[in-house]
Amino acid sequence: MRRMFLGFLLAATAVPAAARNVKVEEVSLEQVQALMTAGKATSAELTRAYLDRIAAMDRKGPTLRSVITVNPDAIAQAKALDVERSAGRMRGPLHGVPVLIKDNIETADRMATTAGSLALKDNVTGRDAPVVAALRAAGAVILGKTNLSEWANIRSTHAMSGWSAIGGLVRNPYALDRTACGSSSGSGAAVAASFAAAAVGTETDGSVVCPSSINGLVGLKPTIGLISGEHVVPISHSQDTPGPMARSVRDAAILLQGMAAGGPDYAAGLSVSALSGVRVAVLRPASLSAEVAARYDAALEVLRSAGAVLVEVKAPKLDGIGDAEFTVLKTELKADLDAYLATTPPSVTARTLDQLIAFNRAHAAEEMPFFQQEIFEEAAKTRGLDDPAYKAARARSFKLASEAIDGMLRSAGAKVLVEPTYAGAWLSDPVYGDQYNGPSSSELPAIAGYPNLTVPMGLVKGLPVGLSFIATRNGEASVLGAGYAYEQRAQARVAPRYLPQADVGKGLDGR
Repeated sequence: MRRMFLGFLLAATAVPAAARNVKVEEVSLEQVQALMTAGKATSAELTRAYLDRIAAMDRKGPTLRSVITVNPDAIAQAKALDVERSAGRMRGPLHGVPVLIKDNIETADRMATTAGSLALKDNVTGRDAPVVAALRAAGAVILGKTNLSEWANIRSTHAMSGWSAIGGLVRNPYALDRTACGSSSGSGAAVAASFAAAAVGTETDGSVVCPSSINGLVGLKPTIGLISGEHVVPISHSQDTPGPMARSVRDAAILLQGMAAGGPDYAAGLSVSALSGVRVAVLRPASLSAEVAARYDAALEVLRSAGAVLVEVKAPKLDGIGDAEFTVLKTELKADLDAYLATTPPSVTARTLDQLIAFNRAHAAEEMPFFQQEIFEEAAKTRGLDDPAYKAARARSFKLASEAIDGMLRSAGAKVLVEPTYAGAWLSDPVYGDQYNGPSSSELPAIAGYPNLTVPMGLVKGLPVGLSFIATRNGEASVLGAGYAYEQRAQARVAPRYLPQADVGKGLDGR
């Protein structure tokens, strides 16, 4: 049934061969708009070209499995926007630009919002999440829905990032045996593979910045509350947020403006001189490998050459922050997911977390072939948002995280903190699940609700690694400005080659 569902939607958007003359590989969002402005391509032609590329590579060729479904109305939307353009009505820099949406975000199109689960395969709500409504109003074409770690990676302690029962396993375009990370794995792989110029992901803790870093992208986890999370399949109202994912800082800034429903023009203020004379706090995680440390040192030299004044800082003690965060996530998962499921159409029969657990047990062969649902089961036992233990955990984790970031910035006299986002992608492993013990920049800004921007800083053993720019609340302009100034000098992003395994050089075959 799953293959028939995907096949039907792909067939419903079959496109003429003429569209293949439009080049979309490694074309930026700005360049897509420039093609339309110059009359060299229409939105409909670009949309057809992206759909052709998805059809040729997502379930064939490298078989990335990054897209769960394409929008059967994408071409019609694009044609309508072309008519507006020809009549002189321009909605802004996203007018006519095809964008992919993570499949835990509702759209009013004829597509289900599944979170990757068979329990939501018929979740066609007819609603636009506010973030999608904002993009639509800004003129974006909703191209389709991207695959993800099922339930945004909150079901099991032994999960394999990028796998969902509906979409299968997302593959990393840089090394097909490696993880695309999660939970916005499909958005990351799809943008890296030029299935769209940009995509929307969501993050609770790492789910935008990890797949962006590991797929060689720019990704921004915004300040909590900047972008509405309504009609997004939830984990945690304290930490959930949609975020933009693109191949450049400027493209991410343009998408952010559209997602934030008429917010500031984040792209207008970008400057290569943004770091001149600016103090930057530098954090060195203890878990860096020699290769990642060398790449980080090179990135710091780029920041210094851009005029930044680098100030080394140390993270304060954060004993118990992980356990406190986990208590918060489990408690809010039950409360928020039960509230969300109550709003779904009658075709969705699992309407509480307890019923989802029962559904998974009844469909274990399809839903749990690789890992179980330990976190779901623990979350089902939580005692609600009035539980004193939950309230104490939220207060403690937020205080530790926010004071840690603010303290490091204050000690350096800086507005921006930098550190490596993640190391390179680990192997996708259906036997043991995710195996990763390297650095991660996501926890503190995720818990504090502060912005975290990752920008490519090159390859380590053939795999992308990212540099995080972190600021205090509502510091989007600061991180985007610093990230842009770094990006323009570093030019560190390398396009994927769809290799079967990482390009680690000579030595595997011995002498």
